[in-house]
Amino acid sequence: MTKSFATRLGDIQPFRVMELLARANALQAAGHQVIHMEVGEPDFSTPEPIIRAGERALHDGQTRYTPAQGIPALREAISRHYQDTQGVDVAPERIFVTAGGSGALLLCSALLLDPGQGLLMTDPGYPCNRHFLKAFSGEGQLVPVTASERYQLTPELIDRYWADNTRGVMLASPSNPTGAMLSSAEMAAIAETVRRRQGFLVADEIYHGLTYDEPAISALVSDPDAFVVNSFSKYFGMTGWRLGWLVVPDNAIRDVEKLAQNLFICPSSISQSAALAAFTAQAKEIMERQKEEFRQRRDFLAPALAELGVGVPLMPDGAFYVYGRLGDGLPDSETFCHRALEEQFVAVTPGTDFGFHEADRHVRFSYAQQLDLLEQGVERIAAAIRNQSGTAS
Repeated sequence: MTKSFATRLGDIQPFRVMELLARANALQAAGHQVIHMEVGEPDFSTPEPIIRAGERALHDGQTRYTPAQGIPALREAISRHYQDTQGVDVAPERIFVTAGGSGALLLCSALLLDPGQGLLMTDPGYPCNRHFLKAFSGEGQLVPVTASERYQLTPELIDRYWADNTRGVMLASPSNPTGAMLSSAEMAAIAETVRRRQGFLVADEIYHGLTYDEPAISALVSDPDAFVVNSFSKYFGMTGWRLGWLVVPDNAIRDVEKLAQNLFICPSSISQSAALAAFTAQAKEIMERQKEEFRQRRDFLAPALAELGVGVPLMPDGAFYVYGRLGDGLPDSETFCHRALEEQFVAVTPGTDFGFHEADRHVRFSYAQQLDLLEQGVERIAAAIRNQSGTAS
């Protein structure tokens, strides 16, 4: 008799973008020049001041366990960061340094949900968010959104989809895959709706810093008791260092600490020491220059895709993605992306990675790539569109 694994695994889908990346890398190893427009990772190296701080940490023997909550100096630096960028006071005691933003989301999932309970979230949205909940026998309660709602939840949608087993709302601003961002007024209205429902507000803010026209507003401005997830991966360029943080209300500190101790022991000591340099003027100057390059790439890619007939109804406010709709006559997004990679050697991510609502007609294009490579990528996407037109089943 074959042993079976936990039934929850049947509801957790593969992360298709990582499978695409593996195939793209295999093609590259075979000698093909692949244009990578699939993965959500800055193409810049970690800023030099952060690297040097990490090297010093290794040299100085900062390689032992730290407190589960993270080293005090880093939590204090993050606290100052909120005061400087958002004008809000966040006590260091409320800040937990985590193993990437993923670690923070796992802590939230374990803390907030009993089996069968859920959080409302957008469809499309970052797929791992709902899978984190499922890992603790909760559920992501997906709310279909379109460009007419700027791909974000609204108070009206929250009221319409709130169910007996709903425990709260998970937002992402700026969001993946659309780059859409909530304004201050929209955030405040959502916070008030969740408060009226006596629910929890969870905000994924890992793309803060990477906004191009207006600064991102933290949920903490509207709701000091929000659970806020952030990361050193995107704006700070530390993807492989696996470091993030979670802000919690005062009454959750002891329980989150207990979870962190048991689930992770502590975050990486070396990464924490390195991250202290992320808040220096030298590092910020580098990161702001990189952000300006992302802006230039966005301003090239979105119109270029629209000229090819890819529907781009929303200019991304932040992050580094364009979420586009495939034109009529083209196959479903997974077929389109597979053939684009195998035939034109350009890697883009099907919308089916991000949910279900019209997902098979959408594709996410990442502009975390040099401008000259994006230009080549657009040429290859144009060829993919020409070759696949009229092949819709």
